[in-house]
Amino acid sequence: MKTFETLLDIKPKVKEALEKNLPVVALESTIISHGMPYPENVKMAKKVESIIRAEGAVPATIAVMNGKIKIGLSDDDLEILAKADHVRKLSRRDLASTLANKSLGATTVASTMICAHMAGIQFFVTGGIGGVHRGYEEMMDVSADLEELGQTSVTVICAGAKAILDLPRTMEFLETKGVPVIGYQTKVLPAFYTRTSNILLLDSVETPEELAQIVKMKQMLNLKSGILVVNPIPEKDSMDEAYINKIIDEAIKDSVKDHITGKDITPYLLGKIVEKTKGKSLEANLALVYNNAKVGARIAKAFSKLQ
Repeated sequence: MKTFETLLDIKPKVKEALEKNLPVVALESTIISHGMPYPENVKMAKKVESIIRAEGAVPATIAVMNGKIKIGLSDDDLEILAKADHVRKLSRRDLASTLANKSLGATTVASTMICAHMAGIQFFVTGGIGGVHRGYEEMMDVSADLEELGQTSVTVICAGAKAILDLPRTMEFLETKGVPVIGYQTKVLPAFYTRTSNILLLDSVETPEELAQIVKMKQMLNLKSGILVVNPIPEKDSMDEAYINKIIDEAIKDSVKDHITGKDITPYLLGKIVEKTKGKSLEANLALVYNNAKVGARIAKAFSKLQ
């Protein structure tokens, strides 16, 4: 037994699926604890899981509870995570201390990748990844998500990097780390709230089966980085580009004025954007998460047929 396996608490349905090489899709938990208020957060989490099940895969929401990495949460676990006041937002640097202290922790993209990889889960669905923040020249603020994509072999399905970021620098960082960024039915990088940007992608696929073949080939080559699959928000839910960019610029100015830095900046900005758009950005965020869940489950299912 590997040392870390004693720290894993894998839900029976997830464990059975992994043992039988059935499709499993990991989900982060920060979106539950830090993304929206109760009870909307629980409803969202359950809907994402139900979409994945409807597509024939097994969902595995990940969190740290009582000194264990829980791979798959019960309804009671979701309620605890959704209601608790002091849930630690976990990246790579926070995992060891949170487990040692038996604290309650919600996983970000980076820590979800780590935990999914420990459990043997190949695919992970999220809304959008972190990246290089605007104003990098002064703050040097780069999300740990990018480093994790460079070293942990998990395929991440998202709607691109969050639009609050410096997208060209984020893509440059991923290129430096050797991370394949593959468009799902798109040849340009989606910008989270909107379907397009002016950044062309080197690779794109039209079907889950094509993507599954790429994942299989990378596995055969024993390449250690992750794969980033960028899946545009559905057209009916996409926001007006000029409108949302103006809102983002205003939110960033507010963050400077309020001296918000580090891991607090992303939830601050997203909260401000929800406030300034009167909830429209949250509706778009939910729509893209649900769409990613559907696509991620289909890719995981296609991959399982290759095993």
